[in-house]
Amino acid sequence: MLTLPTIIARPAVPYVAVKRTVTLPFDDEVPSILGDLFDFISARGLRETGPVHFKHNVVVVPELEMEFAVPVDRVIEGHGSFVSGILPAGRHAEITYFGPYDDLLSVNGVLIGWASHAGLVFDARPQGAGEWFAGRYEIYHNSPAEEPDPQKLKTTVSIKLKD
Repeated sequence: MLTLPTIIARPAVPYVAVKRTVTLPFDDEVPSILGDLFDFISARGLRETGPVHFKHNVVVVPELEMEFAVPVDRVIEGHGSFVSGILPAGRHAEITYFGPYDDLLSVNGVLIGWASHAGLVFDARPQGAGEWFAGRYEIYHNSPAEEPDPQKLKTTVSIKLKD
């Protein structure tokens, strides 16, 4: 099930992430990456302030430069593949999906198509053979560990619009 696309104002939010370049599909890599991320957050005494975000920095399908991120209470100094920064404030086009993760590529396509049809412009620019985004996320409100029924997994796709 999909919600209708919408535009919302998001505040700036500090985050910590593991930065990686991955190739679709990368499902098998996620548990290890998130395990490392949560260990890093815990070791630094950070407080989580929101759900896991998969931040798409540069998209050159099937390759993605991503940050597997968690909003936290403050920005810290990065270390190796661990980075910290601010998710940008501003208007975002969003759509929320209830269902298995296998459908998220199509969900992204629905949001991008809707935005294009509506004349909206993303805060993005060409980069090499792909596209760089100021803020493009999949926000995972729950996980298979919390919700074993894949039809009840809730994911929001959010892409920052140009100011």
